[in-house]
Amino acid sequence: MLRTSLLALAFGACASAHCTMKQLLETVDSYLAAQTSGQISAFTSRFDNSTWLGYYENSVKMPVNTGILNKPLTITHNRSIYDMTGCATYTEVVVNSTTDPYVIGTQLHIANHNINKVDSLVTKPGDWLFNVTGTAYWTAQENWDPIPEAKRDSREMIKKAADAYCDLFNNPNVTVPWGTPCVRLEGGLYGDPGPNGSCNVGVPSGVPLTNRRYVIDESMGSVDVMLDFGNSKWPDSHQFRVENGRIRYVHTLTHCGVANCGLVNGMMAARRWPVRPCLH
Repeated sequence: MLRTSLLALAFGACASAHCTMKQLLETVDSYLAAQTSGQISAFTSRFDNSTWLGYYENSVKMPVNTGILNKPLTITHNRSIYDMTGCATYTEVVVNSTTDPYVIGTQLHIANHNINKVDSLVTKPGDWLFNVTGTAYWTAQENWDPIPEAKRDSREMIKKAADAYCDLFNNPNVTVPWGTPCVRLEGGLYGDPGPNGSCNVGVPSGVPLTNRRYVIDESMGSVDVMLDFGNSKWPDSHQFRVENGRIRYVHTLTHCGVANCGLVNGMMAARRWPVRPCLH
């Protein structure tokens, strides 16, 4: 009887988590339509009330009708990854506006074929190294084409690469599978995009990256990790592109609540990593 009950529970968990690519694509389309129009009713109709975990902006749970989705935004760039195993998506949104710019990263999580959690990282002027023009320019230069099936890394390898990078912030002895080239887009600053570009520069120490939430897409070699950054627990998103087991691109978003996390003067000199300036 106990074995039967456990099997039933296991089957129920798998059934509730099941999703299709069509569902994930439609979910992202609904999210983008809501953010573009500021009309959220069609999007919220996809929420699963029985398993609802909440709507979050910058790690704060709030009513969805008070959030950024109610503000119509002209989206100039978006790119999504789709997690068929975890039934989740991550979408990078750029609003390249001279008057009201944003860069937003949003994870959507699915249960019972509907959305049961919205987790958004909303950055704007004053957030960490924010420069929407630089972000819009550099993200468009990168190659995020699907990886041929025969060359795809496993889900475990992609997650392991991301975790190694995140662990390095608190443990300098961690071995990270750096790619060459590897380039980081951080707020709006860009690393060296040349053939010898490295991401193994400017990584701080003694900074725990905790409360990690993952969306993994093997076909894109990509994982997004939403997390709490450092002891201040700043809401943060790190998205990685992994090719042949090695990190190729890193995109970061950080919301601090204070201008540039309180590190304005001399910050880049202290980090000592080569960057391409934000474009103006």
